[in-house]
Amino acid sequence: MAVKAKKASASIDFKIDHNSPIPLHVQVENLLRKLIDSPAYQGGKLLPKEVELSKRLGISRNTIRQATNKLEHENLLVRKKGVGTRAIKKTVSTRLNNWLSFSDEMHSKGMEFINYDIKVSWMKADEEIATALQIETGKKVLKMTRLRGLDKGPFVYFVSYFHPRVGLSGEEDFSRHLYEILEQDYATVPSISKEKISAIAAPIEIAKKLNIKKGEPVLFRKRLVCDPGDRPIEYNLGYYRADSFTYEIDIQR
Repeated sequence: MAVKAKKASASIDFKIDHNSPIPLHVQVENLLRKLIDSPAYQGGKLLPKEVELSKRLGISRNTIRQATNKLEHENLLVRKKGVGTRAIKKTVSTRLNNWLSFSDEMHSKGMEFINYDIKVSWMKADEEIATALQIETGKKVLKMTRLRGLDKGPFVYFVSYFHPRVGLSGEEDFSRHLYEILEQDYATVPSISKEKISAIAAPIEIAKKLNIKKGEPVLFRKRLVCDPGDRPIEYNLGYYRADSFTYEIDIQR
């Protein structure tokens, strides 16, 4: 659902001057440039719909479209039919070659992990999940939680949300390797991993699962897995015990 222009642009003088010699579409273009630079829209929120902008600014939808077409041509906006228009994030991203799933990471180190608990359920996507998977808020998605570790105990808790396009039913044998299921059963190839890593204090529910105290440090990893066409497949949240996991990256110039 699109965010109201009035609410989203509280810090922006969201109006145009009908008596100005500057063409209306140029004024709209300048307003939208300010709007898409704001943290809310850089965070992935949908831009206001053309009809909303038209009513608020008192101009035709064709004028709005002329401005948005220009910004889309500059790769500042992206439209998705049935969803809406989003700002393209101004980020510098690094793609790590040969990234591995958790299963492959463990096997590469000669470690046999244990699935302590696996649960699947269907839920309606909230704003964060919808933004990550580029779907409408409220759309049903498959959620899977996995508590995993070694024989001495669990050290990572994963929460995954899958794009409906993949076609997972929730009845799959998720004791198998996840990406093996996606590739072999659903012809969906995980190709790109976009990650954000931070240290956080463990919330009580995470602390209980990892057998640590509330507030102890955990490594928090957000991973958006995409196919070769850069379309989202999985939005994954990982919580790792800080005393049991080190994240290492080799970067070659």
